[in-house]
This record gives sequence, structure tokens and C-alpha cells, in this order.
Amino acid sequence: MLLGALLDAGLPVDWLQSLPARLGFADVEIAVHRVLRCGVSATKVEVRLPSGATEGPSPAYGGEVAGHAHDHAHHHPHDAHPHEPQGHHHHGPGGHRHLADLLAIVERAEVTATVKARAAHAFRLLCEAEGRVHGVAPESVALHEVGAVDALVDIVGVLEGFERLGVARVATRPVTLGTGWVRAAHGVMAVPAPVVTQLLAGVEIGPNGPVTGEATTPTGAVLLRALEAGPPPARWRMLATGWGAGTRDPHDYPNALRLLVAEEAAEAGQVITVAADLDDLSPEYMDPLREALVAAGGLDVQVWATQMKKGRPGFRVEVICDTGAVSAVTEAFFLHSTTAGVRRSVAERVTLPRRQIEVEAPDGSAVRVKVLDTPAGPRVKAEFEDVRRAASALGRPALEMAREIEARAQAQVAGTAPGRSRSL
Repeated sequence: MLLGALLDAGLPVDWLQSLPARLGFADVEIAVHRVLRCGVSATKVEVRLPSGATEGPSPAYGGEVAGHAHDHAHHHPHDAHPHEPQGHHHHGPGGHRHLADLLAIVERAEVTATVKARAAHAFRLLCEAEGRVHGVAPESVALHEVGAVDALVDIVGVLEGFERLGVARVATRPVTLGTGWVRAAHGVMAVPAPVVTQLLAGVEIGPNGPVTGEATTPTGAVLLRALEAGPPPARWRMLATGWGAGTRDPHDYPNALRLLVAEEAAEAGQVITVAADLDDLSPEYMDPLREALVAAGGLDVQVWATQMKKGRPGFRVEVICDTGAVSAVTEAFFLHSTTAGVRRSVAERVTLPRRQIEVEAPDGSAVRVKVLDTPAGPRVKAEFEDVRRAASALGRPALEMAREIEARAQAQVAGTAPGRSRSL
């Protein structure tokens, strides 16, 4: 469904149709259709294999399927005896792919280093979750050939699609799991499927609403994890909407996923300033104090030299923090400095949208780059530790490496709308 929603939101169809060949599956086709789901026009994507098999729904008992991504890719541990479920096809002997196979395909794919890294992370998460469910090592988990191709197209396609849209971050409302039963390789299981509960550990779960059957599949769950989906921003402007359709078409709710493309605006909010003047703290203890203040919730810590009573040299330490961190920051001052008191005041802070991307360095490593979306356009700053590592690997000056990486980052973000975020 996410692939359909990405196309519906404005990505070109030819981009997606070129993906199978860029993954090494030249004989796999992508079919795109316009369909209606409860009267809503949506885009439906099908993965067609040369055998004639297409990505099909995972049978759910108690209702229809509606989910956060395409229906199940079929997984099972390598040592188990698979029972072919309805809606999936197994063609040819040895038609399985293990984690190492999937990672090799991702590494060879004609996509950016960032997409490769995120896709590899997603497949590791998926196989680790399946391994915990079945009591086997992640390396022993296998996907049927058809399910593996579907999962590769889904996961790599969605990750690349968000990159092409210039995603700052992905947000989602509480996740719906569904109700009823789903048929898996080893029989009928209650919804949510065991691997889904493993993947969504720590994720906020919401009410099911009218949905019966499976509402979140393993592929959808692992994409939420790989995209690091969080809560929606407090303030944002709508830019576009995309609807991605599922296979089934129930009459009482749309089996579709809605993607909201939004621009996150500069936000104003209250912060607390906590400050202290120190004239009897040895300078070598200033760094531990700064680290403790940041760990306590300080958003920004400033230290500057000052002159105190009787001409004594000293330091003024000032911390900006959210209201919820005031007590912890104050306690950190008392624990890690010699101050007998602090000053606290309320201030207003206005922030521009900011994000982090990854850029491939000349040595092939991924370098984190901070992007600040200013009214004049994006401003980039490479993470120093990543720059130093890449420079050391090639024996080049760090400053020269930083300039090259930041030039690549500037080119990568050029033309993207400032501060975009994505809400599912």
C-alpha cells in the first residue's frame, strides 16, 4: 500500500517500474492501477513474476485485510517444514532466500548508500524477529522466492521513495493491529501475527476501529521500524495526499493507506533558562559538568568567561531546557559543580526545521549530515566524527573531506522542499 500511496502522492510510475531491474530481477514487472476503495480513488501496485504469480493477500479469518504495507511476504525458519498457505506460490526447488541472500541483493542494487543501509537494517530486523518467534538464528530464517521478491520491492521501494520525496522524518498515528485470525506457514494464528508483535515492541498501539482481520503485516511493521516513525509534529502544512490500495475491497471501510505529505513549519515554544556563575570550579571539571547538563535534558549549554567579586575570574554556565527537564538540570548543577544556587527564567525559542541525512563518503562509508532548512535554502553540516573516520581511512585532511562531503550533501538536498515531514 505504501508504494501505491507514494505514487499517488506524486512520485513517477517509471521510477517504480525500473526498480525490479535495479534489484537484479529483470523479468519481474510492476503493474499500477487506479481503483476505488469505499468510493475513494487510490493507486494499487502489483508485483508480477514471470511465473504469473502476483503478490496476494494473506488470508485473514474474521474479516478483510487492511494494512500499513502490502500483505505478507511469507517467512519461515529454514529448518522447519513449510506448509504452503493459500495466496502464496512456491515455484521451483530450493525457492527460498536467506538473510545473506537478501543482504547481497540489497548491496548489489542500483540505489543510494543510504537506501542500502536502511534496507539491510530492515531485513536484519525482520529476520531477527522471525528468529525469536521460531527459536532459530536470524541467518536460518528463509523467505519463499515469491515472498522474497515482494519484500525486496516493498522495502527497498518504500525507502527509496521516501528518499526521493526528500523526507525529513516519518510520523504515524498509533498503529492498528486488527482482530481475528491469519493463516501462516504453520497453521492459523491469532492477529497480530507473532512476528508483528516482535517488530512493534515499544511502538504505540491504537484502537482497531472498524477493521477486522489483519491490519498490520510484518512488512508494514518492519517499515515502521526502519523509517523510525514517530508521532506527528504539533504544527505542519499540508502539501499533498496519496492513497495506496490493498487487494481486498470490504464495503464498510476503505482497504487503503493514506499518506500525508506535509511541511513542518518553524515552531515557537517556551523553554527554561537555568544559569549559574562559578568562580571556584577548576576548568578541567567544566567538560564533565557540560556532559551532565546535556544528559539531564539540556538542549543547549553555553560557557563563557566572566569576572566576579573581588576581581576573581570565573565562568557563567547557562542551559536551555524544556520545562519537564528543569528539575533534572538543576540537580545536575548541584551535583557536578560548586554552585550554591541557580537562576531560572522563562524564555521563548523559535526553531527552524532540521533533519539528518546520510551521504556516501569517498571511502564508501555513510556520513551523517545535519540539514537546517533556512528561508534561503538548506544549510548542511557534516558530523565531525564521521568525517574524521572517513578522512583517516583515506589519509586525507579532515577539513578537505568535510568540504567534499558537504558539497555532496548540498547537491543531494537541492531541490527538495524545506523541512518536509511525512505523516502516515
